[in-house]
Amino acid sequence: MDGERILVVDDEPHILKAVSRRLERSGYQVEVAADGEEALEKFERFRPDLVVLDLMLPRLDGYEVCHAIRERSSVPIIILSARSEEPDRLTGFWLGADDYLTKPFSLAELVLRIQAVLRRARPDSAAARPSEAVEPAARADQETDQDQVLHFEGLTIDRRCWMVWRNGKPVELTAKEFDLLWLLASHPMVVFTRDQILDRVWQSDYAGDLANVTVCISRLREKLEEDPMAPRYIQTVRGVGYRFRARPIKPGARPGAASTGEPAVAG
Repeated sequence: MDGERILVVDDEPHILKAVSRRLERSGYQVEVAADGEEALEKFERFRPDLVVLDLMLPRLDGYEVCHAIRERSSVPIIILSARSEEPDRLTGFWLGADDYLTKPFSLAELVLRIQAVLRRARPDSAAARPSEAVEPAARADQETDQDQVLHFEGLTIDRRCWMVWRNGKPVELTAKEFDLLWLLASHPMVVFTRDQILDRVWQSDYAGDLANVTVCISRLREKLEEDPMAPRYIQTVRGVGYRFRARPIKPGARPGAASTGEPAVAG
């Protein structure tokens, strides 16, 4: 954690001051910006490991800043806003935010959320602690490198480096998107309800809203599927939840050699 860089964007000076002081006491390097254009300028120069982003900003609002950052980077973004309505939160997640905290807020809670998001965003951490989001802890030590890479026809998912390739080209995913994809793809044909997904992927980081699962699934389909309206990988099981419908293949195996099976429901 020590030395990781946080960019805090807010037009309220007292919030910038309070947040930056608290984060610096926690060992982070902090840069601040008071409007949207300054935020993008600081983002390029400071190269933060995480962005804390207000929405109601002068010059460029937070949604525009979030969209601009997401077009060039998968760096984690936590939205910190007085906007607390569901459409505001959903828009934030649609644009690629990893978490959403509403004002008034607790500085201690903000720090914990930053720690949680950064923990999942560290490739080495993901490989070292594979149990955090999706697997029982007792199995983690037994997993081999081979277990950390999943191959499907047209899709490869590597949890050692948190990388995804579609037809040989890298796909940038947020931490939540990767966690959700790994949960589904590592249990092919198993149906997960939205409650189960929320519990396993979001855990205690976000006071659960099932709509977040729907938004994250849609974003994954847009990034991974040739036709998001007719998904090849992530299938909706009407009235139940979602399942990853492809079967893993061995590297170099003949495409289509994987068999299909009857769906199961996650316990």
